[in-house]
Amino acid sequence: MAGHIQRYSEDRQRCRSETEALKSTPQSLNLESLSKMEKKSQSSLKLASSTLLGEKDILQQQEVQQGLDSSREDLALDSGALPAEALSAADSDPLIPQTEDPQGLDRAPAGMRGDPLEHCRSSNEIAEPLQSPILWHCPDGSFVKRIMVQGQGLDKPKGGSQCQVLVSGLPPGVGLPEGWTELTVGSGPWRDSLWGEVLEKCLETMCSGEQAELLLPGGAEPPALITLASFTMGKDSWELSVREKEELASEERARGTELFRAGNPEAAARCYSRALRLLMTLPPPGPPDRTILHANLAACQLQLGQPTLAAQSCDRVLERDPRHVKALYRRGVARAAFGELDGAADDLRRVLEVEPGNRAAREELGRVVIRGREQDAGLARGLRKMFG
Repeated sequence: MAGHIQRYSEDRQRCRSETEALKSTPQSLNLESLSKMEKKSQSSLKLASSTLLGEKDILQQQEVQQGLDSSREDLALDSGALPAEALSAADSDPLIPQTEDPQGLDRAPAGMRGDPLEHCRSSNEIAEPLQSPILWHCPDGSFVKRIMVQGQGLDKPKGGSQCQVLVSGLPPGVGLPEGWTELTVGSGPWRDSLWGEVLEKCLETMCSGEQAELLLPGGAEPPALITLASFTMGKDSWELSVREKEELASEERARGTELFRAGNPEAAARCYSRALRLLMTLPPPGPPDRTILHANLAACQLQLGQPTLAAQSCDRVLERDPRHVKALYRRGVARAAFGELDGAADDLRRVLEVEPGNRAAREELGRVVIRGREQDAGLARGLRKMFG
């Protein structure tokens, strides 16, 4: 490299000398000579530059090769002889991150292992809120759902589905947790309250990743925000065996009795109603539990101030067992509540025929008779005023 530099300096010095000598020659010759010298100088400069760059690249390549050789020696000393695959990996740049095959990763199902909310977050990253929310009215009029983010797929939770749910905005004291929770459709005390029953119905209409506002009729309560992250597959009632339906109905009946004794007839009525819906799908005549469930439901409806519904529930019992004492007594009380005094007196007398010592029926019959007499007296006074 030093020889090339010296040669370049000598060429430049020679060009200066020739330039001074040409000053005394004609102008045309001077221009021609200067042009030749300039080309010669440029070619010398290019040669020197390329030589410098070439030697620099050679030195850099030698340093890199020496570094790689030393790396191979260190690897060989640490782990012994390496296979060809390991040597080829050692030749790669250690600063470049090595990627793995994405299909080879062991990923758990969303919402089931690891982060239980991974599926919901990934879904929310993809799904965008609707510009115009969709209103959906429950056919039985129990709630209205305002869909904010549409879910994915067509599957919906069924009986036994374990749902990963985000709940917010519920009124205090409803027995439901705020935030992320796991709810099982068709099981658990979380369904005892009115909000729990409505939430369960709402979940059965949602798809995975769906976000919706849940509103009760009348708008008295502020809406609750429900997000269904994921759920396991369950069964529709028609997919259950007879034994499975009877077992679930028995659980609902036991829970309802527990709630009724605890002074919560509203939650008990919901349990009895769910049990009846399960048993009504069985072929007739159905299990005897249906009679007990209708009678228990009538007791709840009387306490809730629903005498008409209570009388209808007793009718279902008496169709199968005309001498069912509790159904007769409760229908008599229900009839008296909505003013059908003659029918009420008939039911209560039938109770006393079966159980003459039934004190409750005798006292209720006495009240009904007194009301009947007062009603007759009032009617007589009205007739006298009309025709007197």
